[in-house]
Amino acid sequence: MSAKTTPEQPLPVRTVLQMVGGWIGKLGTVWVEGQITELTARGGTVFLTLRDPVANMSARVTCPRGVYEATVPRPVDGARVVMNLKPDFWVNRGSFAFTALEMRPVGVGELLARLERLRQVLAAEGLFSADRKRRLPFLPGTIGLICGRDSAAERDVLENARRRWPAVRFAVEQVAVQGPYAVGEVTEALRKLDADPEIEVIVIARGGGSMEDLLPFSDEALVRTVAACRTPVVSAIGHEQDSPLLDLVADVRASTPTDAAKKVVPDVGEQLTLIRQLRDRGRRVAGGWLDRELAWLAAVRSRPSLADPVREIERRAEQAEQLRDRARRALTGSLDRAEASLHHLRARLVALSPAATLERGYAIVQRPSGEVVRRAAELAPGQELTLRFPDDRVTVRSEEPAT
Repeated sequence: MSAKTTPEQPLPVRTVLQMVGGWIGKLGTVWVEGQITELTARGGTVFLTLRDPVANMSARVTCPRGVYEATVPRPVDGARVVMNLKPDFWVNRGSFAFTALEMRPVGVGELLARLERLRQVLAAEGLFSADRKRRLPFLPGTIGLICGRDSAAERDVLENARRRWPAVRFAVEQVAVQGPYAVGEVTEALRKLDADPEIEVIVIARGGGSMEDLLPFSDEALVRTVAACRTPVVSAIGHEQDSPLLDLVADVRASTPTDAAKKVVPDVGEQLTLIRQLRDRGRRVAGGWLDRELAWLAAVRSRPSLADPVREIERRAEQAEQLRDRARRALTGSLDRAEASLHHLRARLVALSPAATLERGYAIVQRPSGEVVRRAAELAPGQELTLRFPDDRVTVRSEEPAT
C-alpha cells in the first residue's frame, strides 16, 4: 500500500479495500494450532472461531463442509486442532477471515507427547525440584481458593476445612476451570491472591474430567506463574490418577479437593486429643519426678543425723572425749618412759663421772691449765701440778724420775 494520497487526492474505499485484499492474498497459507469454539454449520460452510488456548485471542475461520467432514474424528466445540489456513479479505464487506484448507485433530497421544516434552524442559529448569517446595503453615489465617463457579470442588474444600477447623477463613476466586478462558482466569486469580499479604496458602481445586478438560492445568504459562508465587500453592486437580503439570510445580499435591482441605488445616478434634495426651504425659512425668524427690527427702530425713541431731552430737562428743583420754594416756605413758630412761642415764653418768672415781680412792693430776696428766712421761722436772681429791686439792712439783 504505497499509493500517494493527499486530502485533495484521496482514494475511494473500493480502491483501498482492493489494495488490502491484494496484499493479504500474497501472504500464502499457514499451519495454525488452536481450540475450536462457536462451531456452527450453514449450508455448505462450517463457521467456527479458533482460539488461542493461553492468550485471550481468536480468529474467525470458514471451513468448507467437505474439509470439515473429512476430518476424523469430526471436531466439536473445545477440540484442539491443527489447521492449514489461507487468509482472505472480503472486499465487499471489508472483513477479514481465514479459510480452512485442511484440518487435523490433535490426538491424545500427540497431546501427551507435547506435555512430556514440556515436563522435561521445566524439570531441567528446576521448577519441579523438591528443594524449592515450601512447607504449609500449621494454621493459616486466610486461605485462598481458586475453583470453578458453584462447583463441587469448592463445596468439598470449604465444608471439609470448616468441619476440621470451624474458624478458618477463605478468600474464594471463582474462575473458568476448563475451556479457552481457563488459563487466563486461573492465572489472574492466582496473581491476585498471591499479592494479598493476608493469604498464607493458595488452593487450586477442580473436580475430575477428561485429559482435554484438565489441559489448562498443564499450561506452561500457568505452571511458571505458580513457580513464581511467594505464597505456598496446593494443587487439587481431578482425582488420584490425574496428574497435570500443576501437581509437579505446586508446593503440595492433594489427590482430591477433600484431601486438600485435610492438608491445609489441622483437625481441631485431633489437636485437642493431642493436647490432652501431652498434658497427661506432662502430669505423669512431673508426678513421677515429685514422687522420687519426696522419697529421697523421706530417706534423708530418716537418717540418724537428721532424725535426732542432738544424739549425733552427743555421740561425737563421746568419741572426742575418748580420743582425748586415749591421747592423754598415751602422752603420760611416753613421759613416764622418758623419765625412767632419764633416771637410768643419770645413774650411769654419775657412776662414770670423775667425782665418783675420786670417791673410790683415786686422785687426778692436772696441769695449771686444767689439763689432765695421764702418763708420767709427759711431765717435765720442776713442773707445778695439782693433785685433786674428793674434798680438796694439793699443789706439788714434779721431780726427775730416778734411774
